[in-house]
Amino acid sequence: MVIDTRICRQHPECNKCIEACDHEHNVPHIPDKKHEIKWIWKEEFENAFPDTAQEYSIEHLKGTEFLVLCNHCENPPCVRVCPTQATFKRPDGIVMMDMHRCIGCRFCMAACPFGARNFNWINPRAYIKDPNPEYPTRMRGVVEKCIFCNERIDQGKLPVCAEACPYGAIVVGDLADPNSKINQILRENFTIRRKTHLGTGPSVFYIV
Repeated sequence: MVIDTRICRQHPECNKCIEACDHEHNVPHIPDKKHEIKWIWKEEFENAFPDTAQEYSIEHLKGTEFLVLCNHCENPPCVRVCPTQATFKRPDGIVMMDMHRCIGCRFCMAACPFGARNFNWINPRAYIKDPNPEYPTRMRGVVEKCIFCNERIDQGKLPVCAEACPYGAIVVGDLADPNSKINQILRENFTIRRKTHLGTGPSVFYIV
């Protein structure tokens, strides 16, 4: 995935991608921040990129908000620590979350360096105002996160965040195909990734 933050900065009021994801996957809106569930959300640049926040070349980005989500890493630490294989990586690179296998140990939350996982401390179903009957709701006591819209990918569709963006700021494609649109975008633009020094190999790139 490539997120063009230049476009996002032109439309700071836009939350279409977040709203679409929340509805598609029945993400609850819990007012208490301690119990908040997030699949895709906005984070200030300094928090999203603490290792690059002091570089002079991107000084202008300080204080701006960036879309963040699970990075679907090439080498995901969350997969290695899960004792039940509730977290696993598909052959196409998507890091999946099987809520039925999850025992709520939260090892994956401790292992993830991106804060991309949330634990259901309370019953989330009570906080879903307009449930989508096409996607299962969760129970208290399990972890959840972005699953890159695997259910849509398997149908040949785009992730809902990319489809819902009215400005084309989110592009998804096959990095393994050198002729893909996403590879062309990466060749032609300067991009950064989150916490690359940790060696997880994030699959979400940001054009800055």
